[in-house]
Amino acid sequence: MALLLVGACAAGPDFKTPAPPSVSAYVARRLPATAAVPAIAGGAAQRIAGETDLPGDWWTLFHSQPLNDLIAQALKANPDLKAAQAALRQAHETTLAQRGAFFPAVTAGFTANRFRQSGDLAPTPATNALQYSLFTPQVSVSYAPDVFGLTRRTVEGARAQEEASRFQMLAADLTLTTNVANAAIQDASINAQIDATRQLIEINSKMIEILRLQVSKGYAGGLDLAAQESQLAQARAALPPLLKQSAQQQDLIAVLTGRFPVETPESRFTLESLTLPADLPLSLPSTLVTQRPDVRQAQANLHAASAAIGVAAANRLPNFQLTGDAGSSALTIGRVFHSGTGFWDLGAAVTTPIFQGGALLHQERAAKAAYQQSAEQYRGTVLTAVQNVADTLAAIEQDAEGLKATSAAADAAKTTLDLSQRQYRAGYASYLSLLSAEQAYQQARIGLVQAQAARFADTVALYQALGGGWWRRPELSGADIAKDANAN
Repeated sequence: MALLLVGACAAGPDFKTPAPPSVSAYVARRLPATAAVPAIAGGAAQRIAGETDLPGDWWTLFHSQPLNDLIAQALKANPDLKAAQAALRQAHETTLAQRGAFFPAVTAGFTANRFRQSGDLAPTPATNALQYSLFTPQVSVSYAPDVFGLTRRTVEGARAQEEASRFQMLAADLTLTTNVANAAIQDASINAQIDATRQLIEINSKMIEILRLQVSKGYAGGLDLAAQESQLAQARAALPPLLKQSAQQQDLIAVLTGRFPVETPESRFTLESLTLPADLPLSLPSTLVTQRPDVRQAQANLHAASAAIGVAAANRLPNFQLTGDAGSSALTIGRVFHSGTGFWDLGAAVTTPIFQGGALLHQERAAKAAYQQSAEQYRGTVLTAVQNVADTLAAIEQDAEGLKATSAAADAAKTTLDLSQRQYRAGYASYLSLLSAEQAYQQARIGLVQAQAARFADTVALYQALGGGWWRRPELSGADIAKDANAN
């Protein structure tokens, strides 16, 4: 009874969930709807929809079936995600193994021995035989009452580590989906830049042919030809890096989806095939810390560090052990269970550390220092999470303005090109001036493509910064996620 009463307490501090951030906003001013650029991919106006929840499958908001298929393949076959799922299963089984210490340990054994006693010693068997066999079946029970909470704190720490593994897996899932989405966006952007660069090379080549003819007839100088050849060399130099990026992006997509580079899917993305979501969710900072996997993982690590203090404190206190044995010993196997061959014993023991050279004291102090370290790491993770959202909101607003300006420049270049084409057809402009206008337009196209890709990437970054909506996906939000992963 005394052991049960004392066992109601556990050494060390009880963990308390950290308070949410005291701020209620990410930026000092209310964010207006972004600038709109009609009729181009990524040009839709976006507005913050306030305290709304994220969809679990946020990537479907881009309305691209090839992107949906890629992410589905990645979630099914990516080895990094599978490794994180296996780590979660391992942590779950470790927690269950630690819980076994709450129950008595029961073991059964059977021994068979053949003996030859010295004649100078008193014979052991009742028959006074010097040579005999001994058969002993036995059941042993041992139990360590958790008087000071050593087992409870150990299991608590294991559960916290399992939670950390869970959120590490969720972080891997979120990173994977955002990486696939960004890879598709970059693939589309690079493909458009390659097309524009190749047209630039073709235009510059035609301009050089014309200039060479004009130089030969004295209508143009060598300086103009050299300048144009320099432009062509720069355009050609820009193509190999883009082709390299395209190949590497395709390799990345293949690996993210669990394939080898040679198995890269043939479908290529275009920016026009993607739709920019118009309404963007925005959780409050107090909600963000409950949704971001990295913040929840840091909180679980803090909980584990708290439990480790209790373990270290309990190790400095007495340890109780209850034991019991029951069995039978007989000289023949047939008499093992006969009357008079049985035995039993009960025992209780207590051990307490007296002198360990200060080791246990310093281990407890080290555990407290580790808790302080985890607390600061948690705070740093929260600050970084809030910063990520604030940075992304700024990028969404400014990149929308940048796209508007870049689109205006591209429109001006296109207007110049159209006028040059009409003047050329009417005989008022030279072919060289037409090619120059087309060159300026293609260069503006490259800038426009980059600005369009930035709009899509910013939206992906916001979904990632807000936690990705994993709590809206049934396969990830279940209470027994480790068992679900094991079943898969």
